[in-house]
Amino acid sequence: MKKIIHTPNAPKAVGPYSQAVEAGGTLYVSGQLPVDPVTNLVPETIEAQTRQCLANIRAILEEAGYTSDDVVKSTVLLADMGDFAAMNAVYAEFYTRDMPARVCYEVARLPMGVRVEIETVAVK
Repeated sequence: MKKIIHTPNAPKAVGPYSQAVEAGGTLYVSGQLPVDPVTNLVPETIEAQTRQCLANIRAILEEAGYTSDDVVKSTVLLADMGDFAAMNAVYAEFYTRDMPARVCYEVARLPMGVRVEIETVAVK
């Protein structure tokens, strides 16, 4: 059985998908854009965008009863691999021990012209 997760503390989905879906003790968090859920604005810098993506993920994790310690895998999409070091430094602030597995890709474009998008899988 699957459970749809939604919180007002993360941006609404911009398409026909859920913020997250929980199934069998696993939480699949859709790719989070760096959109502030209150203002609907996107920060300018890669550091601020990364922080916003991770704050959105944290809000969804909390809504579902998970924490960052439950995260087992992240996928990071960057518009420019030149932003990798700056993104990585912010990412390291959120995951400080028992780091999740991760992959990072440079992609041609991201929705809304953002510089980063992050999706996450967490397991209880």
